[in-house]
Amino acid sequence: MSIAVFDCSDIDQYLGKPMQPARMREPIHNNDIRRWAQAMHYPNLLHYDADYAAEGRWGRLVAPQSFAVTMDDGHGAGPACVGSIPNSHLLFGGDEWWFYGPRIQGGDLVHNERIPFDYTVKDTKFAGPTCFQRGDNNYYNQNGELIAKQRSTSIRYLAEAGREKTTDVVEGTEDPVWSDEELAQIQDRKFDWVQMLHELGHGKRYWDDIQIGTALPERVIGPHSIASFTTEWRAYLFTIWGGTHRRTDLDMEALGFVKEMAGHENDPVMERINPELTDGAYFGPSRGHLFPRWARFIGMPRAYGYGASMGAWIVDYLAGWAGEWGMVTHSVASYRGPAFTGDITIMTGTVVDKFVDDNGRDVVQIDCRMVNQLGTTLATAKAEVALPRK
Repeated sequence: MSIAVFDCSDIDQYLGKPMQPARMREPIHNNDIRRWAQAMHYPNLLHYDADYAAEGRWGRLVAPQSFAVTMDDGHGAGPACVGSIPNSHLLFGGDEWWFYGPRIQGGDLVHNERIPFDYTVKDTKFAGPTCFQRGDNNYYNQNGELIAKQRSTSIRYLAEAGREKTTDVVEGTEDPVWSDEELAQIQDRKFDWVQMLHELGHGKRYWDDIQIGTALPERVIGPHSIASFTTEWRAYLFTIWGGTHRRTDLDMEALGFVKEMAGHENDPVMERINPELTDGAYFGPSRGHLFPRWARFIGMPRAYGYGASMGAWIVDYLAGWAGEWGMVTHSVASYRGPAFTGDITIMTGTVVDKFVDDNGRDVVQIDCRMVNQLGTTLATAKAEVALPRK
């Protein structure tokens, strides 16, 4: 199989042209924010404890910076998935984020303006000819303020390559087994990072005190399960029946998805007839995350997590360390492989630079790495975090 027969030319007609925007039907509720923090395993009191938040910088609950992605009806993938590639599958490849300052709060009504950006085709070990497609998401609040921009990358490859990959999936189809002692140790490691959040509290992490080479505390999530992935999925607001103004220009089969993975996800007509077919949990392209059979259909050994959640874990990791007086200003993450059921995810970070950026902000630059318990790299990221100065 050669790149020449992998035809992505239909994408060209969409590049640079705004798509139908994503819009929620009602304003955000505090419980939407709480549900997101809980689903992303992010126990930062600012985002769920009203009494604690009232004593802090904003005087009320605010959403995590990562919450912006819930304002899209496809966790940022829409503008990175236009144009027909016949008989293809799709995975997430990464996200780049720019944050501009406004925080999302209960009562806000946020919309997403989406513009397909570009694509390139490369030969990969995973699937042979593969399309890396990017699209921009611009998140605005009801006042017209730009909250964040997300440049999402999708990985599109031929279904035949996924089937060939499946024939090689012999090992790794079963979850690892953890002893009670190991599970207790994991919980201790997880709480060490939570304790860091508590110790900083409403205080400030000063730019002056951070040195190049400073290591961020380890963050551990997991062991993952179908239950935890389902909890994550249900925290994306577009998965709620009737909660979003659905796209009328979305046709999975027209995009080239094979029949088994197309279905009616986000279909506004079918949502009024049989919504269970449309919410992504049971049918359509997202069901590979929650059903091992369909995970193997696209070349994954078992149920696996969401790329957008991995991006959120990274942003939350950095924002939690920075504290409420700091802010993630920019992050670019590349996803190398998903989190599988039974595995744990371990995040580490190191400060590699510090400087004053073009906007006059005191910034530290951080290299971040995400691995599983075997040391397999799941994602890498580089980010800039603004901190207060003494």
